[in-house]
Amino acid sequence: MARFAKGDAAAARDLAARHLPRILSHARRVLGDQAEAEDVAQEVMMRIWRIAPDWDAGRAKLSTWAHQVTANLCIDRLRKQNRRAAPTLDTDTVEQIEDHAASVPAQMMQRARLDALDAALATLPERQRQAVVLRHIEGLSNGEIAQILNITIEAVESLTARGKRALSAHLAKEKEALGYAQ
Repeated sequence: MARFAKGDAAAARDLAARHLPRILSHARRVLGDQAEAEDVAQEVMMRIWRIAPDWDAGRAKLSTWAHQVTANLCIDRLRKQNRRAAPTLDTDTVEQIEDHAASVPAQMMQRARLDALDAALATLPERQRQAVVLRHIEGLSNGEIAQILNITIEAVESLTARGKRALSAHLAKEKEALGYAQ
């Protein structure tokens, strides 16, 4: 951050390469819209640029701070849009894990599973969605999530547990169609 604050272009590229993909992924999963997620990610990076000269590395990790800003910006956008229905997703922009050895049917099944997960995530209340995305997709610890969402660890555990139960119930209806039937 100190090099970035001094205008070091390489430091700027390093920060963007390290943090932007996770910020964008977090925002896309919560908002369900690629363009909105890109706007949020850009705003987070602008805020990093603005706070860089005053950054105190001893107070917080930059990644935790960036996820907290991302979460807050996503909540603000969801509230402004006053979304009543589940957001629609452009399935062409959903991140796919490329497996060159996978067959076309296997790739189609994987896409269907990701689409079903995104649709199920969209049905969760915003706080549950944030907690589930941060914990189970972004892989953050409960402590980090508590800092990001400004709640207790117990609240994080409750949100993720309720979110997982709701996702499981929602996805159970599609178990056979998604190739999970026994």
